[in-house]
Amino acid sequence: MLALSGCAKVAPAPGWRCQCGCALLVLLLGASAAVLAQNDTEPIVLEGKCLVVCDSSPSSDGAVTSSLGISVRSGSAKVAFSAIRSTNHEPSEMSNRTMTIYFDQVLVNVGKHFDLAASTFEAPRKGIYSFSFHVVKVYNRQTIQVSLMQNNYAVISAFAGDQDVTREAASNGVLLLMERYDKVHLRLERGNLMGGWKYSTFSGFLVFPL
Repeated sequence: MLALSGCAKVAPAPGWRCQCGCALLVLLLGASAAVLAQNDTEPIVLEGKCLVVCDSSPSSDGAVTSSLGISVRSGSAKVAFSAIRSTNHEPSEMSNRTMTIYFDQVLVNVGKHFDLAASTFEAPRKGIYSFSFHVVKVYNRQTIQVSLMQNNYAVISAFAGDQDVTREAASNGVLLLMERYDKVHLRLERGNLMGGWKYSTFSGFLVFPL
């Protein structure tokens, strides 16, 4: 997208000029057109309008910031991941200290901020993030509790304890405010996943930056 400063206006004619003295990009758009910034960010699509852009510049975190401090998401701000468990889990694969729930396959890792080996996501920038998980247990007489951990503190939990089904899942989802370098992973707080949780999933994405 493009950041629009105080000079950004809809012009009455193609030859219109901004009076603030800054450099202008004036485009007369037809029925539909896309405008790209010089830093190759996402386009703004307008319908039949004349766009004037003044004094925009990229910031260090990938946003485009105008002279008025307006900051919008750029193409480099796209963040999303989805990891799955394609094989059954055995307790020996878990750390006895952290009880981290590990995944063995990544389906999506836009931005490459999900570490499969650690099964941990690290936020590349401050923003609002969405997370969801679905952890499957096989039939046993134990209730499991799965928590989503942000910087090693439990934020939300889910339980699965029905003894009359072959398979059951602990599922939950949440929106989180995360700072840059905050980390998120799943932890088994209660019970065990012996022989189970094939088809479990863990997903997240950046909703919008702050």
